[in-house]
Amino acid sequence: MIKTVSLRDAWSGEANCLDCALRVSVLFAGLQESDFARIHDPIDQFRIKPGAHLYLAGDAGEYLFTVRSGMLKLVQYLPDGNQRIVRLVRATDVLGLETLLDERYQHDATALHPTEVCRFPARLVRDLGRDNPGLYQELMVRWQRALTEADAWLTELSTGSARQRVARLLLRLVRDRQTSECPLFSREDMGAMLGVTTETASRTIAEFKRQGLLVEKSPNFFLLDIPNLRRIAEV
Repeated sequence: MIKTVSLRDAWSGEANCLDCALRVSVLFAGLQESDFARIHDPIDQFRIKPGAHLYLAGDAGEYLFTVRSGMLKLVQYLPDGNQRIVRLVRATDVLGLETLLDERYQHDATALHPTEVCRFPARLVRDLGRDNPGLYQELMVRWQRALTEADAWLTELSTGSARQRVARLLLRLVRDRQTSECPLFSREDMGAMLGVTTETASRTIAEFKRQGLLVEKSPNFFLLDIPNLRRIAEV
């Protein structure tokens, strides 16, 4: 279900936007109330279920999205039809930056967990960015962050043994958390992220569980032994 949030409510902190990625952590943090007075497009806020698509590669790029909670995967398809997950997108991240260049979406964006997002027109951000140096600078920061994350996927998650790759992925998933709690997803998705087979991903997770590196609290929800996973990742 889509909930429409007015830009004034988003700015003032009503509609639970004050602590949201839109208001504090992402693009609109540096805007003043006068900037919002120029905006006539609402923000749409909605939830998507695991497995649902936010958008597909090749779709016309009309909107940017920011993630309030949950996680999505960005997928590209190889010529043989196999998928490769090129990045994970989590709370405070922005999707669809390519639309600012009037390009179509470059990936399939699919929810891995129940996910809440906010959607706003790319045209809105382009218009504001022309007159607001702070917003333009924030856009460059977000673009650089996406590039850095893409580089990390190439260097950390596509090299080394399967054990190293799985350990590095697990550590990345809890990198910004205050605890070692780690929600996971299907082994097929893990394989597509790491460039290994589904069987290899499943076997490695099972091995880590036997060794006590992962403690399963509920289906696909684990506590991690971070120090020992780091030793494996850094070998």
